[in-house]
Amino acid sequence: MAEKSGYIATSKFLIASPTKVRPVADVVKRKSYTEAMAILENMPHKGARLLKKTVKSAASNALDLNKKLDEDALFVKEIRIDEGPRLKRLWCRGRGRADMLLKRMCHITVIVDEKAGE
Repeated sequence: MAEKSGYIATSKFLIASPTKVRPVADVVKRKSYTEAMAILENMPHKGARLLKKTVKSAASNALDLNKKLDEDALFVKEIRIDEGPRLKRLWCRGRGRADMLLKRMCHITVIVDEKAGE
């Protein structure tokens, strides 16, 4: 497996469907850090709020570990949205029947790296 370079942050067991978070992640993938944060700040989706926290954490990891970096030198290298476990809940239906309500979870992994020209 190829070795990942960059600064990583993960958020696990977030109650949000991976299929709803992935389109939001595709918008900010391979953007600069400041541009990605501006986009996520103005999106109305729940997934944008979750992604914003994780991207901010990855950038914070990069700035803390490498004191020479600044925010303008960072970009979002990779965002991976993986499926987590599902919470199964009983959903009462008509005529004494029941359905299974699945509350889906996701794991978000963000890799932030410095720009090649820097």
